[in-house]
Amino acid sequence: MDIDSVLSVMSWISVFVSLLLAFFLLTVKTQNKLANRLFALYLLLFAIDNIGIFISEDFIRSHFNSEFFRWTTCALTLPVFYLYIVSVCFTDFRLQAKHLIHVVPFVIVNVFFAFRLYFLSNAEKIEFYDHRSQLIELYGLQIILGVQIVVYSIGVFLALKRYKEIYQENYTNPKTSIFKWLFQLSTAIFMLYYLAIGKNIIRYTDFDALWIWANVVMQFLALIVTCWFVLKALNHPELFRGIDSKLELAKDILPKKNENISEVKDLQNDIISTQILALKQYMTEKEPFLDPSLTILELSNQIEIPVRDLSVLINHHMDQHFFDFVNEYRIQKAMSILKNPSKSDLTVLEILYEVGFNSKSSFNTSFKKYTNLTPTAYRNAS
Repeated sequence: MDIDSVLSVMSWISVFVSLLLAFFLLTVKTQNKLANRLFALYLLLFAIDNIGIFISEDFIRSHFNSEFFRWTTCALTLPVFYLYIVSVCFTDFRLQAKHLIHVVPFVIVNVFFAFRLYFLSNAEKIEFYDHRSQLIELYGLQIILGVQIVVYSIGVFLALKRYKEIYQENYTNPKTSIFKWLFQLSTAIFMLYYLAIGKNIIRYTDFDALWIWANVVMQFLALIVTCWFVLKALNHPELFRGIDSKLELAKDILPKKNENISEVKDLQNDIISTQILALKQYMTEKEPFLDPSLTILELSNQIEIPVRDLSVLINHHMDQHFFDFVNEYRIQKAMSILKNPSKSDLTVLEILYEVGFNSKSSFNTSFKKYTNLTPTAYRNAS
């Protein structure tokens, strides 16, 4: 089997897997319909891009405008991926008119192609297609796609950063895996896109063999990432839950620099000290942290402190994220159980569930952070 055949086979597999997963996402019953539809659209666009490898020359020469239009669909791929990331992060995300800005490059390219390609004679289209690698139209398209890669990679990771900050200040266990998953997925996909920039540079050189091998490597990596996503989605459906983007960060609630912060602190110092004392007493006596899905909103309702005030109290005045604040109490509870001889029959797994964790890895990470020991080593040292 020659290299072109290998490339074609991998392309077929990649397209088949993408279309199969897109069909699943569009038909499966779920509350996350928007996120699923956006990722299904991303997979469809990815498949449309990939089919170019095995479209016959005869078909292309009979449908030049379809082929030119297929090139332009690449300008939609990253905007759709960005919107998918935001929709998974934030449950309240909805598509709005302002999001039409993401299709502007696609529209501009097609308007340009309408004047430069779509209405040419068939002979002129053949001439363009045969010399496309040397023409300004394709250079321009590649530049636009390269700029999109840079812009959307920044946008995606900024969205993930905001998600992580909001999560840490308002939630505990259940959603840590979402950030890790989306970060891993985004890193893998943008690595492929940045490699694609390098591959496209090779396209305009005389290294034809290197260009072919670069396509093979890129196709193989794309297939691996697609299959990895399928396995991850099937094994971890809980990854597709988000948080409320309207939640505010403590730094956004605090008074601005031009306000008299020292005066506010003087006036509220006693109130803050009383609230901290009451909060710590409530956490010790009522143990709300035993609820693995505890959120700052639920805790504010229980202790009767407005959620904005509680967020500032924990994240600013106590200098802790809500995530770390709650887990500290869970670890202290776990430490007391591990030291208790009467509970020596409890396994570490049973203890972590008892104190409010729902993941062995997050429990071990948090426990080692506070004690520098694993739970087993701590029990043996007690």
